[in-house]
Amino acid sequence: MAVRRENGCQRAGFVLSKELNAAGLGCFALCHCRGTSVTAIRRWKGRTGKEGKRPKGNGGRALSSVTVTVISGRRATAILRRRGGGTRAAGTGSRYGHLEKMTDLVAVWEVALSDGIHKIEFEHGTTSGKRVVYVDGKEEIRKEWMFKLVGKETFTVGASKTRATINIDAVSGFAYEYTLEINGKSLKKYMENRSKTTNTWVLSLGGTDYRVVLEKDTMDVWCNGKKMETAGEFVEDGTETHFSVGDHSCYIKAVSSGKRKEGIIHTLIVDDREIPEAVE
Repeated sequence: MAVRRENGCQRAGFVLSKELNAAGLGCFALCHCRGTSVTAIRRWKGRTGKEGKRPKGNGGRALSSVTVTVISGRRATAILRRRGGGTRAAGTGSRYGHLEKMTDLVAVWEVALSDGIHKIEFEHGTTSGKRVVYVDGKEEIRKEWMFKLVGKETFTVGASKTRATINIDAVSGFAYEYTLEINGKSLKKYMENRSKTTNTWVLSLGGTDYRVVLEKDTMDVWCNGKKMETAGEFVEDGTETHFSVGDHSCYIKAVSSGKRKEGIIHTLIVDDREIPEAVE
């Protein structure tokens, strides 16, 4: 598989190649990548098993036309577009098997917000112009017929109604690129900024998993999608923000690092036990 070293998308190409080869679908050539999107074009494969141009006669066969892979964080989703217009996941029985239900699914993203990790799915019919947006499995936008195949769709995500936009751009011929923006920023840039303004902890209490998020600019605390009632108090070496998770006493302690670049250090304490911070 030929991979163009551009904007860190080399890994995306290898992920795509691994998924497709595991499904017995052969080799793809990466033809375009920008930001967090990768577009790949299927090469012809003849009886000899060598990839290259389409041979004359019946010596070769078109296994598929266009593949779009969208990278979000550490995960990748590969969608195969058949010549008949439908799509299927790259690999029977793989973790992408549920994608078969959506006939024109071209992109999937996961977005970590304070109230949880949200899944965004986008269908794009390149014949009819159909556009469908799903957020956490719920249909948010449906447009059956669109004269323009490029453009954008804007919607909201999560309890805080965070603004999201899917951009549809033509790459070449009948290939399209799909990028996601959150609050006007690319997904990558948004997540980089978010890591500076929030702290996240993941823990298990009594057999239940909890995700606790602190928004440092407002000192709001979220737990499993709900904003918690908190009580702040000053202590000798900083501040403590107290709240409860079930029968468990929790507080987030804020102390100065003593270093200008590091700023304030926030630590979650649950039942007098320090919880290590999670990286999303």
